[in-house]
Amino acid sequence: MLNLKIIQAITLDLDDTLWPVWPAIERAEKALENWLSQHAPMAAALFANASVRDEIRSDIVRTRPELRHNLSAVRREAIRTTLYRANENPLLAEAAFEVFYAERNRVDLFDDAILALEFLSKRFPVVALSNGNADIERIGIKRYFRASISAQAFGVGKPDAQIFHAAAGAVDVYPANVLHIGDDARLDVLGALNAGMQTAWLNRDESTWNHAESPHITVTSLTHLCDHLEA
Repeated sequence: MLNLKIIQAITLDLDDTLWPVWPAIERAEKALENWLSQHAPMAAALFANASVRDEIRSDIVRTRPELRHNLSAVRREAIRTTLYRANENPLLAEAAFEVFYAERNRVDLFDDAILALEFLSKRFPVVALSNGNADIERIGIKRYFRASISAQAFGVGKPDAQIFHAAAGAVDVYPANVLHIGDDARLDVLGALNAGMQTAWLNRDESTWNHAESPHITVTSLTHLCDHLEA
């Protein structure tokens, strides 16, 4: 059971917790495809092949393991590699990535997201904790967060306990006094449990829990969670 008395800070997942991520990624992919078609048509044709994209990405991660958690760097290098292979200007990679990244950060927040952020940030220091590459400043929600910890900046991702401990340390709170909120059973809940935190599983689609350890609380919306925290 959730122990409300000891909560001193919140760590909060981003993708699929505050917004659905795949619509944004799909729009970003389409924007990148359109841009490459205009500025580097041979690379666009090569990049349109899913197996080629996967092969390039896998090769980057294999040969540059330090980039494994840096989704932005992997994406940028994949574009650059594709331009090289297509005998087109690899210097276009930066502009092409910016087209993708701008659209990736044009997200549609869930209906309960802003009210929940307002509620939580008035009561606790809130830390964004993500394996993704979303930019809370570009999205327009930075004011709700005391800090932001990402796998690509930190070098280690969830479910590793190190990144959870770093998030707790960012607001000078012990992990046991942190409530982590996220949608992913393994990355968020089991990772936070292993780090010694309390956990709230945001289960919007009412999936079945299939693990031996359980979250301290399961909710179907952020509104439900805020109601519980206010009780």
